[in-house]
Amino acid sequence: MFLLQAVNYQAINGVIMKAIDVVIKEVAARDGLQAQPKHLTLAQRRELIAQLAATGVPELEIGSFVSPKAVPQMAGTDQLARDLPSRAIDYSALVPNLRGYELAISAGIKTLAIAIAATEQMNQNNIRMGLDQTFAMAEDMLSRAQTDGVAIHAYLAVAFECPYEGKVKPDQVVSQVQQLMGFEPARLVIADTIGAANPSEVEALMTRLVSEFGTERLGCHFHDTRAMAMANVYASLSAGIRQFDSSAGGLGGCPFAPGAKGNVATEDVVLLCESMGYHTGIDIPALLGCVATLSDMIGTPQGGRGHYWLANNAELFS
Repeated sequence: MFLLQAVNYQAINGVIMKAIDVVIKEVAARDGLQAQPKHLTLAQRRELIAQLAATGVPELEIGSFVSPKAVPQMAGTDQLARDLPSRAIDYSALVPNLRGYELAISAGIKTLAIAIAATEQMNQNNIRMGLDQTFAMAEDMLSRAQTDGVAIHAYLAVAFECPYEGKVKPDQVVSQVQQLMGFEPARLVIADTIGAANPSEVEALMTRLVSEFGTERLGCHFHDTRAMAMANVYASLSAGIRQFDSSAGGLGGCPFAPGAKGNVATEDVVLLCESMGYHTGIDIPALLGCVATLSDMIGTPQGGRGHYWLANNAELFS
């Protein structure tokens, strides 16, 4: 039996709909694909985006505006951005610097993601910039975004552990979050980039951040390297977080973070949230169809921890 909580409703264009309790940003088309050895064609990426958009996911990351030499899997994102499905979805893209910012804006993308690592070495290995330089660049882009009417989701990467420097102290993260919040991002996402966090430290850190900064602009991004991503999502929910990134089928990984594995699977996060009475607005059968498409495109079976059960019980969520 699924636990049911009181459901809120809202009117959209005169139609009464359930209000979304937990916002899920689907990142399979970017974070899911960027580390894959098989590079999908633009036509395949376009098909994937169209299918993901049809699941009812409220936010969808379509790719990144990075050098194709650095991440060839993301080449042509500007072309995809100009031909997106016409749906009530917040389409977004990752940008590494001001050049990427300008390319994304010219392609019509109005929600951007920027990544600022919590450690010096991760910044150096990821974008060839120091920690202070990275924060200064973030300030510049966030300041410009306010003038341009652009929403920026700032990601604090390796917020729990860095592949080069080890454990990251919570006090350091809180200080960096305070600095970034001063730049007024639309969202600040705490990212367990290499999947090294555990539920105890996640709940402790997120409770602390929620207490100081509230929940409206905080989100989380988890990887499943040590099989604790879902436990960390639950810990974040318990702390009050209601915005998460996830990837259909659990596809993903960071090409600049040795040891990083797949993202937490969207179908697992939806299953957890819906089972607990939190409405996500996502159609699970449609989502499972996307996972099947991804499996065909990548050439290897994809799927979260609850995929088999969901595939046989999807009608419970219809």
